[in-house]
Parts: sequence; C-alpha cells; structure tokens
Amino acid sequence: MKIADLITWFEEWANPAWCESWDNCGWQIEPGVLQKKARVLTCLTPTLAVMEEAIALKANLIFAHHPLIFSPPKSLRSGEAIAEMARLAFTHNIGIYTAHTNFDQVQDGTADVLAQILELQEVTPIVPTHSGLGYGRVGVLKPSLKLQELLAAIQTRLVPPNLIFSPTADLQQTISRVAVLGGSGASFISAVVKTDAQAYLTSDCKFHQFQESRDRGLILIDAGHYATERPACDRLVQKFKSLNLDWVQLSHNDEDFRQFLI
Repeated sequence: MKIADLITWFEEWANPAWCESWDNCGWQIEPGVLQKKARVLTCLTPTLAVMEEAIALKANLIFAHHPLIFSPPKSLRSGEAIAEMARLAFTHNIGIYTAHTNFDQVQDGTADVLAQILELQEVTPIVPTHSGLGYGRVGVLKPSLKLQELLAAIQTRLVPPNLIFSPTADLQQTISRVAVLGGSGASFISAVVKTDAQAYLTSDCKFHQFQESRDRGLILIDAGHYATERPACDRLVQKFKSLNLDWVQLSHNDEDFRQFLI
C-alpha cells in the first residue's frame, strides 16, 4: 500500500476535520513520500529518538498521536528539536503524520482502547461529538470491583510508573461505573460527574483537581499521559498490519517524559 492510500484509509476512519481548532492534526512534514510503499513506525510522540529509530529501520513514515508542531515556530535553527526533525525528515525522506484529537474520538481510538483494557461494558462517550463518537468513555464493570481491585488492575494492565488517586476512606468500596479518557483529561471532570461514574481514569491532574473530584464524589485516578495513550498506538499498529503494509512497527524508542525516584 502506498503512503497516500494509507492516509486516505485512515482519514476516512478518523476525519482530520474533527480536529479541535487549537490542535494540529494531519501532515507535519511531507517530504515527497506519498507514492512510496508504506513502511510505518508508529509512536505516541515524534522525537529525535524516534526519528533515529526510523532512519535505522528504513521507515518512510512516522505516524504519531502527538503533533510534532503544536505552537507555530517563529524560526527553525540548527540544534533545535523541531528543526532537526525537519532536517532529518527531508534528508532521509521520512514523512511525519499526526492523528490527535480526531483519533481520540473514534472507535478504537485512545478512549475506546482504555475502556476495552478495563473491560467496560455498555460504553458511551463522556462528551458526544459525532454519531456514536466523542471524547472519553464511560461504562459498567461486570462484575463490579472493589476500588483496591480496580487500582490493581490498572497498575497491572497499564504499568504506570506512578499511580495517583483521590483521597478515599474506603479502598473496599464497590465500583461499578467507571469513566476513562487517555491523556490530559482533568478538564472533563464536570462532564464525568454528570455521567454518574464513581471513578475516572485519566492523566495530568493537578493538586486541586484531586480536591475538586473528592469534593464532588468522584474518585480521580491519574495513571500518567504515556501509560493511558500508548496502548492506542499499539492498537493502531494492529490495524495497519491488517492492511498488509510492507512493514509496520510500534516504536521502541517512544518515551515517557517523566521519571520517578523509587
């Protein structure tokens, strides 16, 4: 399959027109690779480490969830990360394409994959945007789990380096309704409360957002940005493999930009 055909297939599934106005979905760098047979390295975040991996593996497309260019740069100078990515992309004919907020909304996107990992049933979007689609997912645990069991399941299945959750008096309380949203989801707390979810799995939550959730009767669980979105990148690789591409792989050099002293 040519890269142009792969992008057409993807955009029919996750329309870039759904991208938020503040976001930057689609081509970040296209150095003239559209007619090449697709050799795809998929990642969460396009970094120099991922670019070096792509060069070594002779990939011609980095397909990322996070944009390479988010705020428009005012200049490109040698030694700066975006400038170096652009230089290497054109030197080695490697395109960089991003699916961000459009990929968050679709079936089998970031939210759906989290819901499936937790085996949620009767799943609906937290905030609907299109027919059957939207941001986040809320569903039912069958059977219900104790809070301690739910936290253990998240730790085992997502392997976050540091799992943070709201103050709670009873780890043995029964949890039957859970909301999830991969990446930075604290701004959706009010919408989650309206769904009657008892617990909300997301990331990048601030101190007072844990307080807000506790005061509103919602258990906020922060598993980190990387751990909550990386699984969807792996699912994307599986979808690409079903298209019989010449070659596709999940990056091994993708990074969690936080480290914790144990």
